[in-house]
Amino acid sequence: MSWSDLPLRKLVTGVAVAALALTAGCAESQREENDSAEGTGGDTGGTFVFAASSDPATLDPSFASDGETFRVARQMFEGLVGTKPGTAEPAPLLAKSWESSEDGLSYTFELEDGVTFHDGTDFNADAVCANFERWYNRTGLAQSENLSYYYRSLFRGFEQNEGEGLGEPLYKSCEPEDEDTVTINLNRPFAGFVAAMSLPAFSMQSPTAIEKYKGDDIGGTADDPRFSEYASAHPTGTGPFKFGSWERGQQVTLEPYEEYWGDKAKLDKVIVKTISDGTARRQALQNGEIDGYDLVAPADVAGLESEGFQIEQRKPFNILYLGMNQAHPALQDPRVRQAIAHAIDKEALVSGTLPEGTEPATQFMPDTVTGYAEDVPTYEYDPEKAKALLAEAGFPTLEIPFQYPTGVSRPYMPSPEDTFKNISAQLSEVGITVKPEGLKWSPDYLDRIQGTADHGLHLLGWTGDYNDPDNFVGVFFGKPSNEWGFNDPALFEALEDARGLPTVDEQVPAYESINKQIMTMLPGVPLASPVPSLAFAEGVKGYQPSPVQDEVWNSVTVEDEG
Repeated sequence: MSWSDLPLRKLVTGVAVAALALTAGCAESQREENDSAEGTGGDTGGTFVFAASSDPATLDPSFASDGETFRVARQMFEGLVGTKPGTAEPAPLLAKSWESSEDGLSYTFELEDGVTFHDGTDFNADAVCANFERWYNRTGLAQSENLSYYYRSLFRGFEQNEGEGLGEPLYKSCEPEDEDTVTINLNRPFAGFVAAMSLPAFSMQSPTAIEKYKGDDIGGTADDPRFSEYASAHPTGTGPFKFGSWERGQQVTLEPYEEYWGDKAKLDKVIVKTISDGTARRQALQNGEIDGYDLVAPADVAGLESEGFQIEQRKPFNILYLGMNQAHPALQDPRVRQAIAHAIDKEALVSGTLPEGTEPATQFMPDTVTGYAEDVPTYEYDPEKAKALLAEAGFPTLEIPFQYPTGVSRPYMPSPEDTFKNISAQLSEVGITVKPEGLKWSPDYLDRIQGTADHGLHLLGWTGDYNDPDNFVGVFFGKPSNEWGFNDPALFEALEDARGLPTVDEQVPAYESINKQIMTMLPGVPLASPVPSLAFAEGVKGYQPSPVQDEVWNSVTVEDEG
């Protein structure tokens, strides 16, 4: 999820995660009460006001790919699979267990019983099939990457393909075995199927409400299903909170669902307020206007802590990197790319611009992801070696464009301007002069880096959707792209082969080898996996941070400090 607001950036999403052949889920539901660093709080309830960085794109998560839509959706909707608290690992949710066939073509889910949607209708095997068939049968605009990004990326096609880049669908059929048992059949193996079901885009929604409020209608006043009556005013899931109201551009209000099947919400009300500016979010917390917010600027952490606010940190599941576009003549030379890598003091970069607890990176994935290699080629900080490599390549001095985003804060890049300044200063010490170009994040920066070859060095990164090596290196390097400007058929083939391996045991050495191959070729410099920070008022209890932002607020309470 994530460059968050940029489905354009996700070029290839993979299919390899953990092979789950004949493996049943047995963990406790993620929705059960979890302890946080502050404990679980009491039964004080209250209203929880959380500041988001942008408005949701829609309240129908199947038509979304951005983090702020998913933040709200996770309170109202649930999927068959969730994640283990505080991790990116799959865990039971609406499905209490599952089992796959030996050939990997069928997955049978045992469902929780007694679950109802917010409209009072039953969640059962028929409802599961209705959701899968809804995604599979989309036509026209609804098939576009902008609307069905995750389904296109993971399921690869629809019953009737109408767009470019679509092929044989992964999905084949859905069979209700009985009311609480359902089997999903695939046309080919997909080792990441279960883990992918934890994505909010695959949440279970009420078929009755979708039909009643025309959730799939296109035409007339609702020419985009993201703005249908259903998606705007009647989103209906099974989660601990139900929809209250949506004042576009201002806030979403949620209320507890009293018939929730799991641990019921302790809060009386949730308000997710849109405050786009990071400084304004901090000031709103300090002024008592909100109870918490995400994407805390590193420079603000110490000050907020000294004022008595709580800082919670997510385990990093991201990567920040310096990209090097090989369409630029100088960057085609591996010695120049190596020189740039040797010129960067990652320790200084981390301590000067990134959150406390952040560790420098050696490769293009966090160390918690399958296939992380301990012995990839590394490029230690060595300015003299950088100068020697530049001279050897015929560039004793070098001027190169350096694009960076402005007016944005991402989990992997909380302060891009500061990061740019730090790296630029380090490059200048070895004879590299950068031509700076700050661009507005969306659409200017993303369009330039991803849509054209007109760039040199650039800052970007990625937050993983779920624990899948292809969700990192496959996204970056799975095929030729404008961002990187190289064509390496051997690397592309290795990634494609690894994506289709049936077991984790086979995937691990394959991805370890790929990570070594990438760092030998050195398309960019992996910088760090920053620790994203959240800030809360003193009275907030029971918030459980998640590396993939699977944060559900049924255990949260807000105590009156007055």
